[in-house]
Amino acid sequence: MTFTPDVTEMLARARADLRMGVPVVLGDVLVLATETLTAQRLADVMALEGQPVLAITARRAQTLKARAYDGDLARIILPRDATLAWVQSVADPADDLRAPMKGPLAAMREGDASDYSTALNLVKSARLLPAAVIVPLQDTGGFATTHALTRVDGAAAAAHLNTRSPLHSVVHARLPMEVSEAGRLHVFRPEDGGEEHYAIEIGRPDRSAPVLCRLHSACFTGDLMGSLKCDCGPQLRAALAQMGAEGHGVLLYLNQEGRGIGLANKMRAYSLQDQGFDTVQANHRLGFEDDERDFRLGADILKELGFSSVRLLTNNPRKVDMMNQCGVTVTERVPLTVGENRHNAAYLATKAAKSGHLL
Repeated sequence: MTFTPDVTEMLARARADLRMGVPVVLGDVLVLATETLTAQRLADVMALEGQPVLAITARRAQTLKARAYDGDLARIILPRDATLAWVQSVADPADDLRAPMKGPLAAMREGDASDYSTALNLVKSARLLPAAVIVPLQDTGGFATTHALTRVDGAAAAAHLNTRSPLHSVVHARLPMEVSEAGRLHVFRPEDGGEEHYAIEIGRPDRSAPVLCRLHSACFTGDLMGSLKCDCGPQLRAALAQMGAEGHGVLLYLNQEGRGIGLANKMRAYSLQDQGFDTVQANHRLGFEDDERDFRLGADILKELGFSSVRLLTNNPRKVDMMNQCGVTVTERVPLTVGENRHNAAYLATKAAKSGHLL
């Protein structure tokens, strides 16, 4: 019988639970996303046996001057009088400048931290702040059953979260556009229940020749709202216009908003930029890396569409390297330098200086 959900399906359920504020059992621990934590559930956690901790990424720990003994994360021991406001202030940098002193923060260094690391990856994949309140459990099966909680095997979850989900074509249809009446939209859906990604095909590109291609990450503020804080909207329109002028091309629209951290976290980064931090510093203070996107998705879609070589419209050498590593040959990097204005000049300068963009 195949009615029982597999690990992919259980992780999709776990993400939904965490976004709703519902705890999940992962391996040998109970996990609660800090962003959706309530005062009552924090009190319930503190009443359990075992040492509760606040797991944060090494990036966030660096900002707080906390010891990250576990490499990619720090397990901050929760004081018995910890309040919801204190926990969330450690996880969320919104008030760091107003109230910089959070500690002293004592970090746990003994014991296996693998489930804690997996928990942070799971919370990240749910597009929440990368922080979780975690406590070890003695009887994970019994606890999950008693409280009707989603339970996921830790090792299986870790392996799954470290691999990208296969993409499958759902549908494609003709889409006449301003830049070309010969347009076609392809929708690709991942097996893990994540966001769908799109390929916009202009004309009928020759599969045996390098196709003009753009890997474009979704940007609600730039693409739809005409934001002046980035160059995404102008790049999207310029790429489509160039494909229309040449009569063929493929634009991959990848739903990896905010360099892969989601729109809510991107707005948190914008708020930090208003406090004087650049785009990379803001991501680090939130607990993220410079760029959390996975450009391998683009290579997967291109190969699914039958393309093996591209002329890549990009200023980002990382995209070129990733395409080549994934079996899609980049025969030419086509610069796409548009959209600079007084509001995003510092942002573009940071991308060039810290992320290696060729501007």
